[in-house]
This record gives sequence, structure tokens and C-alpha cells, in this order.
Amino acid sequence: MDYKNLIVERDGGVGTISLNRPEVLNALNGDLLRELDIAVGEFEEDSEISVIVFTGKGDQAFSAGADLNWIKRTADYSETENLTDAKALAGLMKTLHGLSKPTVAAVQGAAYGGGVGLIACSDIAIASETAVFSISEVKLGLIPAVISLYVIAAIGERQAHRYMLSAERFDAGEALRIGLVHLVTAAEGLEAGVDHIVKTLLANGPEAMAETKKLISAVAGRPRD
Repeated sequence: MDYKNLIVERDGGVGTISLNRPEVLNALNGDLLRELDIAVGEFEEDSEISVIVFTGKGDQAFSAGADLNWIKRTADYSETENLTDAKALAGLMKTLHGLSKPTVAAVQGAAYGGGVGLIACSDIAIASETAVFSISEVKLGLIPAVISLYVIAAIGERQAHRYMLSAERFDAGEALRIGLVHLVTAAEGLEAGVDHIVKTLLANGPEAMAETKKLISAVAGRPRD
């Protein structure tokens, strides 16, 4: 497929999907989300791909969240149209979280709103020390509804109260402390950090990793009965 909002690359057993709207800080809109759904579906079905990496083009942002022009258009949508739009994003988030192959988010810059949601949907998240985060929806008079399931699972209810209500920005060190990311690297070491994790994953059994992902989803939060 000829992607207009993504760069999709294959290298050995690794599929990399880069959000490619650097002129608007890789903001999310309907077209990008539709392409992302197609791209992850292709990698999920590709038997030669064992690991999927998500990143953003440019130094400034992983993703600044929803495109403001897209949000403005939805203000004129009917309730049915808004519900359809929200369900489409929710479906994509569920797909990303439920992929059988391990996913790695490489965060090199700002990640706001839906960008934080994409990170929370990934199995492993690695951030540059220059990355900055915000669950920013309330500043726009919105609520982080679609991403909430995944963000709260990542950072916990208590931290969600702080960061979803305040919409304050926080750095990579705080993202590590609250569990949104797993590893923070120097700015020049992000690629090496991602490569290390990817090589570790590639050394494992693909079917075992897929079943382990199912296992985690099946037992997380359940009683030990």
C-alpha cells in the first residue's frame, strides 16, 4: 500500500511503523488512524515479522495527539457520527493492544493525548530523556475516554487521577517512575536501546511470546483462585 501518513519498513523480522506528519508533530487524524490499522494488520499477518516497532518522524514529537483541525470538525458531527468516530479509534487501540506479536514504542519527543494512548497500548516503551508527556484532553474541554483503559492499566488509578485531571506535562524520568515507559535512554542512545530490546525479543519463541501475551491479558487483575 502507498501510505501517505506513515513510513512502513521491514528489516529482517522487524516491522517498523513511523508516524509521518512531522509538520504537525505527528498529530493523529482519521486518515492516519485508518492507515495505521491497515499497517498493523499487514504486519500481524506477515509470518516473517516477529516484532513491531512504533515511532514518529522528526525530533520534536512521537505524536502530539489528535489533530486540532480534526477535533474542530468533529464539533459539528452528530452524536451518531461522533460515536462512530470514537468507536473507530477504540477499535484501533484494541487491535494494537491485542496484537499477537510484541510491540515496542520508541518515543523520541513529545507525546500528548492519543500519543500517550499509543504508548500505553504497546508492550514495551522506551523513551529518550528529551521526551515529554501529557494526557492533555481536559485542556481542550474533552475527556481521555478511548485511551483511558490502556493508560490506567499502565500507570495505575492513583497516577491517572493526577495526570488526567491536571493535564500537566511530565518528563521521561516521571514517565518511567509511574510505569508509562520501561526504559529511558540518552537522546543519542534511543536507537541503540530499541535495538537491544528488539534483539532480545527476536531471540525468543514467537508462538511462546504470543501465548504469553494472551496469558497476561487473561490473568491481569484476577483473583488467584
